[in-house]
Amino acid sequence: MKFGILLDHQYADGDDLGRRLGETVEYVQHIRDLGYDSVFGIHHYLSSLRTPQPLPLLSRLIDHSGTMQLGTGILILPLGHPVHWAEEIATIDQMSGGRFVLGIGSGYRDVEFASFGIERRTRVSRMNEALAVMQRLWTGETVRHEGRHFTLDGVRCSVLPVQQPHPPVWVGANGPTGIARIARQGLPWLAPSNVRRNWAVGNLTDYREIRAAAGFDERDAVFPVHRDLCVADSFDAAYAMAGEAVRRSYGEYVQYGMDFFESQWEAIKERALFFGSPDEIAAKVQDFADAGFNHFVFRAQWLGLPIERSMQIVERFAREVMPRFRT
Repeated sequence: MKFGILLDHQYADGDDLGRRLGETVEYVQHIRDLGYDSVFGIHHYLSSLRTPQPLPLLSRLIDHSGTMQLGTGILILPLGHPVHWAEEIATIDQMSGGRFVLGIGSGYRDVEFASFGIERRTRVSRMNEALAVMQRLWTGETVRHEGRHFTLDGVRCSVLPVQQPHPPVWVGANGPTGIARIARQGLPWLAPSNVRRNWAVGNLTDYREIRAAAGFDERDAVFPVHRDLCVADSFDAAYAMAGEAVRRSYGEYVQYGMDFFESQWEAIKERALFFGSPDEIAAKVQDFADAGFNHFVFRAQWLGLPIERSMQIVERFAREVMPRFRT
């Protein structure tokens, strides 16, 4: 069982980014010393919040992260060219000594695709084609490719990753069609945070069945999941500590109006949050672990929550919950 942290490096307009990024370094040092296994950054362009880009941020964190894996959770692959991504990711894998995990997704925000001049409807095919090209580039061989979205005429990647054949690739998807596609590719499905327990567990079961039917065994297989985490004396105490900050953070992703968001919040609150006492959190982790999930990536930062509170949350989990799942 592995436990990681998803950094929520999104800040209000006018916030002091230099200070916040300094806090992020201290936060990563803290989770490193507490024995977490991984740390991940997020990716958006043109956000309503000030959102530093993940690859430069993760590069800064390399020397502060010990032996933890470093990764993206997720990188919006369709918004870049595979040559660019291949060399950037190979570089950070070299810098980290082979600790990088490439979490990818197809994206969903209209403003990002419109600004890059990319048709949103092509995002899945662009992601799949880009990844296939990147995997070929990482072999170090000359690549010729004539595809729907990209053309390469006999080029070689100038930097290769430490991890061979390439860094681990996790793929995010929020629907059965995408999850089935990931299973047939034999890649780990990164389950999203804001879904109810039965949806996550049921889709993991389907994913594993499709993956096995495609000929992939489960030896060393990774089944990661995102969840929002707050450990306190009870659910009410945890919600009093961080609930409004979580609510504000989710509100920033509203696409269908605040009235719709308000109508959905109670359901999100119940299905997405690992909030509660150490015993309650341990029971939630055990439930998901029994279903097959084996790498939990927790977010313990939200808009406006002081970094000291986030440090308190991850420390209490490490002290009072994590040892129950360590062999």
